[in-house]
Amino acid sequence: MPQAPFSWQLRVRFSDTDASGRIHYTSMLRFFEAAEVEFLRRLGIEYASIENEHTGYPRVHVECTYTGAVQDDDVVDVEVGVERVGRSSFTLRFAARVRGKDSAHGRIAIVCMDRETQKSRPLPETVAETLGRYAAECPSAGA
Repeated sequence: MPQAPFSWQLRVRFSDTDASGRIHYTSMLRFFEAAEVEFLRRLGIEYASIENEHTGYPRVHVECTYTGAVQDDDVVDVEVGVERVGRSSFTLRFAARVRGKDSAHGRIAIVCMDRETQKSRPLPETVAETLGRYAAECPSAGA
């Protein structure tokens, strides 16, 4: 039986908004990142355990398309899915909803990097396997 998509809930604070009263464009990216960290934690992957002085995980591509208004005090449900798992990187996709209505969607590509050489290195086997298994069990997450 397929897994249910992962969803993380956050509330928009006044400081997350701009002069128009809507969410500041950078805030949704922070919401995506918070959902990413909790999603990975749920899968048993914590950056604290896979990052070290030799390995980092920079974001190399980030995108977000806003499709609806998000305002102060709104509750945002962010759904996270695995779009792609490669040799040295993975891409997560996100869908944000407010009161059940689509508000934003996007993706973040993350690369496993050797800190000394600043070049990509293979993902840890357990990370690649766990993300790949989730993608296979929950293909519609974040779509």
